[in-house]
Amino acid sequence: MPTTRPMTRAEEIYKRLRADILNGRHEPGSRLRVEALKDTYGASSGVLREALPRLVGQGLATFAPQQGFRVVTVSPERLQELTEARVFIETHVVQESVAAGTIEWESDLLAAHHHLARTPYFSDDGALSERWLNAHARFHRVLLEGCPNRQLRDIATQLRDAAEIYRCWARTPAEHSHRDVAAEHKMICDRAIARDVPGVVEALSQHINITTQLLLNDYGRHKEKGKQDPGPSFDC
Repeated sequence: MPTTRPMTRAEEIYKRLRADILNGRHEPGSRLRVEALKDTYGASSGVLREALPRLVGQGLATFAPQQGFRVVTVSPERLQELTEARVFIETHVVQESVAAGTIEWESDLLAAHHHLARTPYFSDDGALSERWLNAHARFHRVLLEGCPNRQLRDIATQLRDAAEIYRCWARTPAEHSHRDVAAEHKMICDRAIARDVPGVVEALSQHINITTQLLLNDYGRHKEKGKQDPGPSFDC
């Protein structure tokens, strides 16, 4: 039986930083100062300098000489660009995945969907559940894993991670209250397992676009309220 490779300290810190960014504990555009992070995460400078570039690679942070690392900024325009790129890339990759996926891929997809369907969307404090976010990411990753082109899969994952910030930084979970997300995931899974290429492309495209539209609608409502509703927004 294969053994699981132990997680390195840099991987552990990277995962904690990623989770904190996605859950809004680091504000959009804020500096990720190594000295401050050393105290917060109890990690050495070397470990942090190994972990931070991975956030840049995933589109969750930026780096500039003399300025260091920052959490990525967010805007409606960037979300729309990410959405267009996601639909273009993911629909191509899912076609390849459904066409080339093995029986083992089908089993993995069914298991990933079952895990997602059984994981609560909200945590006890009313915030987006980190367990749900992880299960959601796994479902979308496995959906594309039948595609034999790893480069395309990696690009799709990077775009999805960059777009996930907007779901986590939305002021209210509006998308969840205005749609049946579970039904959307089931439709995507069912059509993929049935090898219905046009159907899964349509379902995935709608899934991505609906998320964006609801988040933009939520942003527009809160922008109209202005200072009456302080908190994180897309204008960062």
